[in-house]
Amino acid sequence: MISFIVIGHRAATTGDFKLDDIAGGAGRLDVLVRCVNSAFFLSHDIRREVVLHLCLSGGQDAPKTVRFSGGDIRYLNPDERSTASLIRNALLKKAPAEGEVRSSPGVYVSRMSFEDVVSQLSGRRFVYLREDGTDCREYDFPEDPVFVLGDDRDLTEEEESLLSATDPDRISIGPLSLHADHCIIVVHNEMDRRRA
Repeated sequence: MISFIVIGHRAATTGDFKLDDIAGGAGRLDVLVRCVNSAFFLSHDIRREVVLHLCLSGGQDAPKTVRFSGGDIRYLNPDERSTASLIRNALLKKAPAEGEVRSSPGVYVSRMSFEDVVSQLSGRRFVYLREDGTDCREYDFPEDPVFVLGDDRDLTEEEESLLSATDPDRISIGPLSLHADHCIIVVHNEMDRRRA
């Protein structure tokens, strides 16, 4: 199992945004939508062994987490609008006080915060994607990794402190700063090459 946690610092937590305005009115949800596509899509298939947590911190109903599970995902298409629609449909569901609710096959919503998600995944190896980390080409990827990254903003001091409690590995995926969705693709590529 490969897991990703992406923090959407301004991402909407209610489903009342317009699909034509996911970059503005939905709090840079466009960044997270691209992360979903990068986490799951192959040329003619889906990565079934991937789980992606989008920890949404923006809006009036924060926090919420939308979880995508590659093992049972359906209706995921490569275009950004339909992926944004899956997220919006999840946010329109009434998230329970505890646990999560399914909005469509492979898509779930909960009231979990970033801290809650980290706590739930404790016991696995956390890998923090940072520009000043160890070069990923010199890194031995663990069997069951949880990769953590921000959206178009770095993790806050509080978020870094929460993550630091897990003693994460810190890796860099290259000498230049890349978009979050590109980081996910590079991580997949590095792991694919080692499994080939």
